[in-house]
Amino acid sequence: MRWPGVTAQGPRSGPADTACEDIGVSDSPGFSFSIGTRLDGRHGRTGVIQTPHGAVATPAFIPVGTKATVKAVLPEAMSDLGAQALLANAYHLYLQPGPDIVDEAGGLAAFMNWPGPTFTDSGGFQVMSLGVGFKKVLAMETVDVQNDDVIAKGKERLATVDDEGVTFRSHLNGSKHRFTPEVSMGIQHQLGADIMFAFDELTTLMNTRGYQEKSVQRTHQWAQRCIDEHERLTAARAHRPYQALFAVVQGAQYEDLRRKASRDLAEIRGAEGTEFDGYGIGGALEKHNLGTIVGWCCDELPEDKPRHMLGISEPEDMFAAIEAGADTFDCVNPSRVGRNGGIYVDAGRFNIDTLRFKRDFTPIDDTCDCYTCAHYTRAYIHHLFKAKEMLASTLCTIHNERFTIRLVDRIRASIDGGYFDEFRAETMGRWQGRITAPRGAPDPVAVPAQAPDSRSNPVVEGRPFA
Repeated sequence: MRWPGVTAQGPRSGPADTACEDIGVSDSPGFSFSIGTRLDGRHGRTGVIQTPHGAVATPAFIPVGTKATVKAVLPEAMSDLGAQALLANAYHLYLQPGPDIVDEAGGLAAFMNWPGPTFTDSGGFQVMSLGVGFKKVLAMETVDVQNDDVIAKGKERLATVDDEGVTFRSHLNGSKHRFTPEVSMGIQHQLGADIMFAFDELTTLMNTRGYQEKSVQRTHQWAQRCIDEHERLTAARAHRPYQALFAVVQGAQYEDLRRKASRDLAEIRGAEGTEFDGYGIGGALEKHNLGTIVGWCCDELPEDKPRHMLGISEPEDMFAAIEAGADTFDCVNPSRVGRNGGIYVDAGRFNIDTLRFKRDFTPIDDTCDCYTCAHYTRAYIHHLFKAKEMLASTLCTIHNERFTIRLVDRIRASIDGGYFDEFRAETMGRWQGRITAPRGAPDPVAVPAQAPDSRSNPVVEGRPFA
C-alpha cells in the first residue's frame, strides 16, 4: 500500500512542511522547539527544532560524521540524501585536528562544508571506551576490579573515572589526557555545533545496582557543572551563534533511576537561570525494552523540550523510540554496515558481496531514489567489494543513509497524516518478512539483526569507531 502523501521515493520534507504549535524551548537566540502533531495517548510527536544554522523537522535521523565527515561520503552530498543535520564527536576532534583549528575555521559546519545544523556529543563515552583501545565499554567501578577485568577482557586499564572527571590515554598514540565537564564544554564551544551534550558517565549492564546509583548522581553533578560553564562560555563568546546544551539521562535498565535522573536534570538551572535546551537519552539498555525506557524518561522530562536518543537506526528501534517520545536520534550503523557490504531495504538486510549477486544487473532496491540505486547495479557493487575498491563503501553508504533518512521522513509523515500505527505494522511486516515487499532484498535474513550501536547498545554497549 502507498500511504497518503508519501511517494514511492519518500518525502524530502523540510521544516516548512510541518505546521506546529507555538511552543518554544527557551528564549535562547536562534534556538527553539515547536510541536506539531501528537500521537494519541503517547509521547510521540512531530515538531521543528530551529537552530542558528537552520531547522530540523522531527522526528529526524541525524547521520554521524564522527571526525567531521560521514565516512566515504562528501559532507555536502549528505544534504542530497535528505540529511537535515550531522553529528560529530568531541573526543575525536579534540585529538585530531584540535578544537582550536575548528574554531579558527569558523566552527564545525564551516570546517566540513556542511550547510545545515550540527550536533556534537560530549566525548564522555569515547574517553571511557575508545580510550582503552577497544569498542566495549570499560566499567569504571574502582572497587570491583575483577568485574572490570571481565568487561575489559584482560586489557590494560587506560581510563579511570572520579568525581571530578576522567583520565584516559589517547587511542591514537597513548598520550595521557584529562576530561572534566568544564573541559568538555570548552571543547564543544570551540567546535561550535548548534546542539551539544553535557558530559556524562556511561555505565554497562554489568555494573551493579549500587554503582548505577552512584553514576547517576555523578552525571547529575557533572550536568550542573556543564550548565554553569556553558553560561560562562556563552557570555564570553557572544560573537558566536548560540549553542544549545542537552543533558543526558542515564540509569541503565532501572525505572526508578531513569525517572529520578530525568526529574533531577529537568530541575537544574545555571547561576543565571539557564535551563537545558533539550535532553539526550543514553546509557546501557536492552533492545527489547528500549521503547519502555524512553517512555519512562519522557514521562518525567519537560514536554516542550526536544529529546535525542543516542545511537539507534534499526527500523524497529526507531519506531519504538519515536512512539515513546524521541524527537531525534543518531547512529553510525548505516555507514558502518554499508562499508562492510551490508544493504538495507524494505524487506530486511543482505550482504552485497555474496556470490549470488555476481550477475545481478538490477539496482540494489528499485523502490529507492538514491544516487546509487539510480545509476549502479548489484553486480557492479559486488565487483567493487571483491576488488576492494573504495567506491564500494561510498555507494553502499549513500544507499543506507538514504534508506534510514527516508524511513524516518515517512514515519514523520505518518504521524502528521494520522496513520502511524498502520504504517508501522506494514513496514515492520515487510522488514521481518511477514509481508511481501517490492523486489529489493532476496533472503533478507542473510545478515543477522543488528543491535543499536551506541550508548543504547545491549551487545556493544557504547558508540563504536565511526
